[in-house]
Amino acid sequence: MTGKTYDIIPDIHGQYEKLTHALSGLGYREHHGAWRHPDPLRSCLFLGDFIDRGPRNGDVIRLVRTMLDAGTAQAVMGNHELNAIHFHSQDPETGTPLRPWSAKNLRQHHSFLQEFTPGSPATQEAISWMQGLPLFLELDGFRAVHACWDEARIDKLGQHTATGVLSEAQLMQVADPKHVLNDLVETITKGPDVPLPNGHRFADKDGHIRTEVRVKWWNASGKSWADIAMSVPTPNALPTGALPKNVTAMAYPAGAKPVFFGHYWLTGTPVLQAPNALCLDYSAGKDGPLISYQMHPESQITLKNMSYPNVNPPQTEALI
Repeated sequence: MTGKTYDIIPDIHGQYEKLTHALSGLGYREHHGAWRHPDPLRSCLFLGDFIDRGPRNGDVIRLVRTMLDAGTAQAVMGNHELNAIHFHSQDPETGTPLRPWSAKNLRQHHSFLQEFTPGSPATQEAISWMQGLPLFLELDGFRAVHACWDEARIDKLGQHTATGVLSEAQLMQVADPKHVLNDLVETITKGPDVPLPNGHRFADKDGHIRTEVRVKWWNASGKSWADIAMSVPTPNALPTGALPKNVTAMAYPAGAKPVFFGHYWLTGTPVLQAPNALCLDYSAGKDGPLISYQMHPESQITLKNMSYPNVNPPQTEALI
C-alpha cells in the first residue's frame, strides 16, 4: 500500500506517560529531538485537548510541538486550548479575562495553572502556539476535528480562513456570543447544542434544568429526539415526533469522507459512531486508555485498526 499512514491520537489532557507509552507501542522513537516512526510515510495526527486534567501539561506540549516542527505530526485545536486562549487573554475594552476566572473554570484549568503562571513568558508562549492550531483538517481520504464536523459550519468558517487557522483577532471575536465566529467555533470544538421545542425541558444528571440538548451529529439515520440526544437521563422527557429540518440538516452525511474526532469522554468497549465516523476519546484524561487509530490511505473505518494500550480489543464491531 502506498501513500501516507496516520496514527490518530485523541485527547491527551496532560497525561505524558500515556502519550509516550502509546507512541512507543506504535513504533515511534525519540530521535534527533522529536518522536519519529522508522517508516517515513507514517506520522501522527493529534485531535486536540493537550492540556488540563493530567499532571504534565508542559511535557505534552513540548512533545507535540517538536513533532509538529519536525513534520512527524499534525494537530487540530481542542476546546481546552480554545478555553485556555480566552482564559489568558483580556477584553481590550474592559481588561477582564475573555474566559472568566470563575471557580468552575479555575478548577477545570487547575493542572495547567500549576505549571503555567498567568502572564509569565512561558505561558504567553504556550498560548501563542495554541493560537496557531487549525480548527479542522481535511486530508486525502478523511477528515479530523476535535468535537463536530458540521459541513455547513465548516464551509462558513472557510470564508474566514482558508487553512482552518484563525488570527489572534479572530480568536478574540470567538469569545463574543454575538459574533458569527462564536457559533461556528464553539460548535466545532465543543459539539452542537440544539434548543428543544417550546415547553420541553429535562433535568440533567446533576438536576439542572435544560432546554437544549447535545446531539449525536454523526447519526444520519436518526429520526427522533431520542435517537440523537446525548446525556439525557430521562429520555421520555424528550419531544416525540419527527425532528425539525434544521436538526436533520446538521447530521453528517452517510456518503461523506470518514471523520475522526475526540472530546466525548466515552467509556467501555470502543464502537463505531457511524460507518464513516469514529470518536477516539475514551477518557485518557482520567482513568481511561489513550486509544489511537491507524488510518491507511483511502481506507474505510474499521475497529481492527485501533490500538488499545493495556486493554483487550473488542472482537466485534457495533454501531450506536
